[in-house]
Amino acid sequence: MPSLTTSSLIPSSFRGLPSVVWTIFAGTIVNRLGYLVTPFLVFFLADRGVTGTETSYVLGALGAGNLLGPAVGGVLADRIGRRTTMLIGLVGASAAQGALFLAPGVWTMAAAALLISAAGSTVSPAAYALLADAVDSDRRRRAYALFGWGVNIGTAVAGVLGGFLAARGYWLLFVVDAGSMLAYALVVAVRLRDPRAGAAEAKERGAGGGKDGIGYGVVLRDRLALLLLPLFGVQLFVYSLTEVALPLAVHDSGLSPAVYGAMAAVNAVLVVALQPFVTGRLAGFPQLAVQAVGSTLIAGGVALTGLADGVVGYTVSVVVWSLGEVVVAGIAAGVVANLAPAHARGRYQGAFSWTWGLARFAALTLGVAAYTTLGPAVLWWTALAAGLAAAAGTVALTTRVNARAAHELAA
Repeated sequence: MPSLTTSSLIPSSFRGLPSVVWTIFAGTIVNRLGYLVTPFLVFFLADRGVTGTETSYVLGALGAGNLLGPAVGGVLADRIGRRTTMLIGLVGASAAQGALFLAPGVWTMAAAALLISAAGSTVSPAAYALLADAVDSDRRRRAYALFGWGVNIGTAVAGVLGGFLAARGYWLLFVVDAGSMLAYALVVAVRLRDPRAGAAEAKERGAGGGKDGIGYGVVLRDRLALLLLPLFGVQLFVYSLTEVALPLAVHDSGLSPAVYGAMAAVNAVLVVALQPFVTGRLAGFPQLAVQAVGSTLIAGGVALTGLADGVVGYTVSVVVWSLGEVVVAGIAAGVVANLAPAHARGRYQGAFSWTWGLARFAALTLGVAAYTTLGPAVLWWTALAAGLAAAAGTVALTTRVNARAAHELAA
């Protein structure tokens, strides 16, 4: 009988990645296991007697923080280091969890919610930049896919854990959420170190520091990045509708919240089960072409939501866009990392994370407004058209992205 080794338990898609990547993967799972307060925030606020209008202020602050945090995190990652930025974000978000639970009024709750999302979202640009530092361009897609796999594993477990804890007291959600952030911070403090720049990178970092200043001028002068990021943003907006408009559609179909919970479980199971296999099988194909195929599946799955009127129909739509989610995993972040000069990886990832935050914010505002005022059909068809157009635009940039990659390799 063959012996079972640690390497044999690792999916083949992710074998050979350095320990830094696995440390971030493990820390991400721990952190996402505590991702409990945000999904149950509406219920917590209702329990505290917060009205519907006042709830919108707190949720709006939570969304605004997701726009502020990535921009700050990207700059800090390049200026004070990836590890320090991650520690600031994790400890700050943990403290904000306690502030939200103890907040005496709506405005203090909104301020705490802003701090939670702003501090928490500074972590991703630094983590993404650290992953880009740790692996070469050929392995970045796999590293980012592993990161995303960790997010989904932790989120899937958190969905079950959150319902269990909420029934026993909302304070447990805050304790576990804050505790998981501090546990991840401990992992970062003990296991991670900022990479030492080589001579060439140190020279580039020094030259870039004077030329680029401390802001996002280096990204704003990159015409290729300015073309790609909006296309990725449209694709992320369409995907974010699965979190926002799907529960509205399920509700309007007269189905119970348990049906939406079941749809979330279907998505989690598919992503966790298929991610390693699909990432490995698609690794040899052109990244932007794969991104376009996956984005088309997501747009098609979201559009199918408009045709569903029962559990079977919604399940089919979730399966389709979940497959698309599996296909695109890690590609966009990897492409952005490959575009970035070494001294500006944090800011490029900050711009990408900000694009993601803007997409989710737009889905929460524009998406819901279109659904409720223009009608569900308008939203579903618009999502399909926008997703297909963005996929086509992404493929059209393949030659320019490949030329940039070849130039960087030659350099």
